[in-house]
Amino acid sequence: MHTVKTLAPALPAPRIHTPPPCDTWESHTARSVTHWGCSGAVISVDGELDASNAGQLAEHVQRCAAYCEWLVLDLIDLEFIGTAGFSALKTITGRCADTLVHCTTVPGVAVTRLLRICDPNNELPTTVSVAEALAGIPDLRSVR
Repeated sequence: MHTVKTLAPALPAPRIHTPPPCDTWESHTARSVTHWGCSGAVISVDGELDASNAGQLAEHVQRCAAYCEWLVLDLIDLEFIGTAGFSALKTITGRCADTLVHCTTVPGVAVTRLLRICDPNNELPTTVSVAEALAGIPDLRSVR
């Protein structure tokens, strides 16, 4: 008898049908604003992301991702990101991949600098701009 192992679920995880999380998240050095669309969200983050708040942001993004078929992390205005922030990004994209949520990151200067060091093989999915990220999402509905 043969057993079949799968690396990812065959079907997308069911989306939650209750009101989504708060549109904002804030720590002592960073904040985010979530712009919801019909089937996904753009989460814009600014400030500084380090070991003191990267896990909190990752948790907030994962709560939002539970309501999404697609997710764009807009990090253009992030002024600083430490290695804990990179770990949070890897966690976010990994969990999104596990639940078949299309996820991409739009890096700014600080994130691009960190990715050159921590992600030399370009494994983290990135897009040049939010507009390009949205254009690449199949069956995209408008973002409010």
